Amino acid sequence: MADRADRADRAGKAGKADYEVEKTDEEWQAQLTPSEYQVLRLAGTEPAFRGEYTDTKTKGVYSCRGCGAELFTSTEKFESHCGWPSFYDPKDSEAVELIADTSHGMIRTEVRCARCGSHLGHVFEGEGYPTPTDQRYCINSISLRLEPDAS
Repeated sequence: MADRADRADRAGKAGKADYEVEKTDEEWQAQLTPSEYQVLRLAGTEPAFRGEYTDTKTKGVYSCRGCGAELFTSTEKFESHCGWPSFYDPKDSEAVELIADTSHGMIRTEVRCARCGSHLGHVFEGEGYPTPTDQRYCINSISLRLEPDAS
């Protein structure tokens, strides 16, 4: 239970003081499913290899499930075989917020939606993937919604 309280505290207090989209916990809980709320608002993680977008090749734009902000595109998505959708760069660097995360005895960089503060996943560097940035944005499928290209 302390771990859940720690995640809620991080999700509620770290990062920007104000977001363009702000809602009470009750409003988020009414909008999101319990699983979505656990990941987006409490910084949880969906099980590996179970997410809707882990292996999708559909071309389009990935938006925040919490507020609809455009975050990533299929152009930057790559196969990392880690169990979650991976991107080497966000659609716009201002679309995401990066926050130091020292939970679970690790040092990582949390990725949040810059518009609503929802937890998206983590970004890792220097893993040797053949991408232009040498970064892997490891993002929970449940944090995203894919809008396929019109073509």
